Amino acid sequence: MKTASIFFSALLFAAVSGQAQGPAAYVNPFIGASTSEGAAGIYHGLGKTFPGAATPFGMVQLSPNTITGGDNGSGYSYEHTTIEGFAFTQMSGIGWFGDLGNFLVMPATGPLQTAAGSRQHPEEGYRSPYSKQTEKASAGYYSVKLTEHNITGEMTAAPHSGIMRFTFPANGQSRIQIDLARRVGGTSTWQEIKVINDSTIAGYMQCTPEGGGWGNGDGKANYTVYFYAQFSKPLSKYGTWSADIPDGWSRKREDVESARYQQQIAKAAVTPGTKEKAGKHLGFYTEFSTTEQEAVLMKAGISFVSIEGAKSNLETEIKDWNFDRVKQQAFDSWNKALGKMMITGGTEEEKKVFYTALYHTMIDPRNFSDVDGKYIGGDGKAHAVKNFSKRTIFSGWDVFRSQMPLQTIINPRVVNDMLNSLVTLADETGNHYLERWEFLNAYSGCMIGNPAVSVMADAWAKGIRGFDINKGYAFAKNSVEKFGNGSKGYSAGGLSVSLTLEYAYFDWCLGKLAGSLGKKNDEKIYLARGANYRNVFDTAKGWFRPRNDDGSWQPWPEDGRMRQGYGTIESSPYQQGWFVPQDVPGMVALMGGKKKVLSDLELFFEKVPENMMWNDYYNHANEPVHHVPFLFNRLGAPWLTQRWTREICARAYHNSVEGLVGNEDVGQMSAWYVLAASGLHPLCPGSPRYEITSPVFNSITISLDPAYAKGKQFVISTRNNSPVNRYIQRAWLNGRPYPHCYIDHADIIAGGTLVLEMGSQPAENWGIK
Repeated sequence: MKTASIFFSALLFAAVSGQAQGPAAYVNPFIGASTSEGAAGIYHGLGKTFPGAATPFGMVQLSPNTITGGDNGSGYSYEHTTIEGFAFTQMSGIGWFGDLGNFLVMPATGPLQTAAGSRQHPEEGYRSPYSKQTEKASAGYYSVKLTEHNITGEMTAAPHSGIMRFTFPANGQSRIQIDLARRVGGTSTWQEIKVINDSTIAGYMQCTPEGGGWGNGDGKANYTVYFYAQFSKPLSKYGTWSADIPDGWSRKREDVESARYQQQIAKAAVTPGTKEKAGKHLGFYTEFSTTEQEAVLMKAGISFVSIEGAKSNLETEIKDWNFDRVKQQAFDSWNKALGKMMITGGTEEEKKVFYTALYHTMIDPRNFSDVDGKYIGGDGKAHAVKNFSKRTIFSGWDVFRSQMPLQTIINPRVVNDMLNSLVTLADETGNHYLERWEFLNAYSGCMIGNPAVSVMADAWAKGIRGFDINKGYAFAKNSVEKFGNGSKGYSAGGLSVSLTLEYAYFDWCLGKLAGSLGKKNDEKIYLARGANYRNVFDTAKGWFRPRNDDGSWQPWPEDGRMRQGYGTIESSPYQQGWFVPQDVPGMVALMGGKKKVLSDLELFFEKVPENMMWNDYYNHANEPVHHVPFLFNRLGAPWLTQRWTREICARAYHNSVEGLVGNEDVGQMSAWYVLAASGLHPLCPGSPRYEITSPVFNSITISLDPAYAKGKQFVISTRNNSPVNRYIQRAWLNGRPYPHCYIDHADIIAGGTLVLEMGSQPAENWGIK
């Protein structure tokens, strides 16, 4: 895809040229915007990001959608050649078939078509080919030319609303149409719409597990999107379409993709002049005449609470039709958010990679409450926030490793909000345990472990404590008791190794939290359970091995610890086996001592392919190994942490569509880069220790939140830094010699400067104390 990469530089330059400068000017939303299995070499695909307009942690993401169905969670993939429409909600970087992609808007001319049509035959529906050369994206803005009808679409976002500007050709039958049933991983199952006046429509779309969506229904997503939309051109000729979906039809992802279902949509009944309509598969259209290059605008607020909430969101944020003002406000909001980390040095590409990565870490956990503070709770009722913002989309198994620790430094309020949101959700649902992968109030149960316990323990250890700790601790304890290694001290079955190791770590996290709260008995119990990782280590094989319920070992495969899925999830025992962050000395002793472990770890990295795509060794494309480069710090060889983090930053992240070697995973992949490129990364969240590594940039200035920090800023500064001079020779913290390869969170939030002197050769006498 070299051609795509050539387009890339031109697109980014076009997107940022002429705008006010600042960190937002370096953002390239196309980085990672591909789901291609072919380019990734694995079914997980690449970054799966979306290129559309958003604001920091905003509810609205106005983005092009190129596909409904398949494992295309963002609804967009760069290599697709047609656009289905522009939706107001998206997920970023996820697999499992995805969700959202609601309120799909499409401009057109000529006869009305009620089905999208296929990517192979776009002429059979309202989807349109588009010009890659005209596709532009920047922080808070997206535009493209739809070539079938010669229409340019532009969009920008506010936190709870968005505005679109369509520039039409001269045509007597121009149109804006909205597919109310559309959903990335399936369909909404019921919709209602009402024409309010000659410029306004309102309604809602119910999205239930019966319509697929998150996990094709297995994710239990059950939400309603309310909308309040206005048009700049009067509604003089308008109507609805309604497809007759028989009661007996299944409506999961594969059913919606089927030819039978699409044919039913294509012959939907069109009813001109309808002021109110309800049904299983609705759409709305407004038609008008346009002169050459006439701009017609549409703006809409959305809410997950009510139509009144959507209306208030729109009227508060976008009061008029000044598209350019909203666009500038979105860009300014990104400049402010990204300005929390200011860098000097590095190449232009590295700056683009850094600020786009930081941008991707500020999509989620998104705001779930309206401008008046109301949100829909886990009990299905409307609630009002108290001293926090309700947030959603907690990709726990991914984000506890880098994304949430990053936010503890730069956005501690977001971490506090997320914990409040998880605790109130557990309370409202009556479940009384913390969900591991929360999506719009759904307890999806996706992936494994108890990651919210890690996030809570990490936040508490770092002084982020503005949530109900009594309920929080009770729910955390319920979580590890409900999901854990049980009385045997290990988990049996097909995921024996992954479950045992991860549950042991989360038990340790609860033990640390218990100790901080003075719960000495719990502290003793759960810290002891943190050693349960030992129960799946086979000394005869010298590695971790899955066990059966009766305690016997599962048969050892011919390729042994290299076997993908052998007692593990999305990994092999070789990859998962390094996950004992809470007790590295104990892990090293089991594995045969420091010398043997260092040799094994070096092999683990040396075998990685040059492009760092999906592989059987250090597989940066997936989360289980993200902490592993920092183990060298704990093994007395910090220069190897420095070497390999620089290698990963250079080889696994690029300013291109293929710029992420694996799924973005709701900020995790990008957060790893932001931290590592800054010279800091935790090995064990739940502990306030960060490992120090080699920064990519000459200096990184982090602005601190005065509500959570005594200092105003923390600076990581280098001397003689370069791609060759990647090894730390000496260090100073606030002017004093600093001999350690780690730093405490308290030292960071106190403010000050860490100076690192760099050189071309390892300094084997630094950082080993």
